[in-house]
Amino acid sequence: MKQCTLKQPVTVSGVGLHTGVVATLTFKPAEVNFGYKFQRVDLQGSPVIPCDCSKVVSTRYNTTIQQGIAQVSTIEHALSALRGLEIDNVLMEINAIEVPILDGSAAPFVKALLSAGIVAQDAEREYFVITHPIIYRDEATDTELLALPDTTFNVTANIDFDSPVLGQQYARMKSLEQYATEIAPARTFTFVHDLEKLLAQNLIKGGDLDNAVVIAEKAMSQVELSALATKLGKKTLEISKAGVLNTAQLRFENEPSRHKLLDVIGDLALVGKPIQGKIVASKPGHTANVAFAKLLKKEYLDWKKIQEVPKYDPNLKSVMDVNAIMKKIPHRYPFLLVDKVVEVNKNYIVSIKNVTMNEPFFQGHFPGNPVFPGVLQLEAMAQTGGLFVLQDIPDGEIWDTYFLKIDGGKFRDKVFPGDTMVIKMELLSPMRRGIALMRGTAYVGNRLVSEAELTAFVQKRG
Repeated sequence: MKQCTLKQPVTVSGVGLHTGVVATLTFKPAEVNFGYKFQRVDLQGSPVIPCDCSKVVSTRYNTTIQQGIAQVSTIEHALSALRGLEIDNVLMEINAIEVPILDGSAAPFVKALLSAGIVAQDAEREYFVITHPIIYRDEATDTELLALPDTTFNVTANIDFDSPVLGQQYARMKSLEQYATEIAPARTFTFVHDLEKLLAQNLIKGGDLDNAVVIAEKAMSQVELSALATKLGKKTLEISKAGVLNTAQLRFENEPSRHKLLDVIGDLALVGKPIQGKIVASKPGHTANVAFAKLLKKEYLDWKKIQEVPKYDPNLKSVMDVNAIMKKIPHRYPFLLVDKVVEVNKNYIVSIKNVTMNEPFFQGHFPGNPVFPGVLQLEAMAQTGGLFVLQDIPDGEIWDTYFLKIDGGKFRDKVFPGDTMVIKMELLSPMRRGIALMRGTAYVGNRLVSEAELTAFVQKRG
């Protein structure tokens, strides 16, 4: 599947649910791998906030992200619409702190985005593929979110507010093809007792019976209804047979559980990659959703690292054996730290270092507990990088490689005799005037054992 963005910008306007401030939000096309970002065009410098779970600063009644002094709140419905329509790259310009609530659902966002048009881009979409069960539990609230392997992205949500009106509710989205018609129209909801608390806290300034479903769990006298109507700026209120505190009909019998499912999709967009897997959410809420998103993000980064591990098959013929290597670089025993090259192209090179107890440094480096020195792992990376930049140089020409700088060097795990170290060197920028900047990683199996960015100067001897 290709990544997607919008054909043209599209704008929506409305009040923020909690602030009551009128906001204009413009969805704009963005380049590949851009993801979702908000830009506060009303603030000096128009700061940009990436939509990432690490940027979440509040989940109290909504999801709020922040970068520096810039905040945007109630982002979940807009993100849900983007993910539900499988749009990957969008810049969202907004001139206020809160995304408009509109009718309390994601349907107005879906309508606007579809009107702008969706266009495929020249890059493959990268999914976070769930390969094993990932579970988040909150014992205090009895909330559980679970990710399971599946061939598609599908979501199930169960809610139980111990309410005689709502009871237990269940909603399911079998595939994203159902999103626009079956999930997006479900509106946010609250209970009368929560509504009064929110009003007392000077929140929901933009709340209206047109943008939320309000549920009364018990009978209310006309005096109580009139008092509440005054607080909400309404002339009159009435309770329907379903216990809904307005005259609008429920869009679905299980509209509250569908809206919770909608929120789960929006909050999980903060993982930063579309998910391939089954999500099961029991009693979800923004706090749990974001905590689950952070857990998934960590799993994704770990999974990504494993995908980056070079695949080494000892049965395949090497690109360069040790004899070919010695024709390219001047290193010799005991300082030749590359045994063979197994892959090379215009962007990276992969080499092998077989670690044996016969290495001379093991005599003095932790005798009785032999550990391959970290600085020599960096040297092996440098020699590998030298082979990369010299791959087109005729044999017989002798070149020397000198370190200029090492950045971000980290030794993450030990390397012992008997290990096979797989080294990957990636060119970070075009080589100029004999200077090469490369990112080096060394693995033993799936374990990342060391990494660094190396800047080297390559010079012909003589």
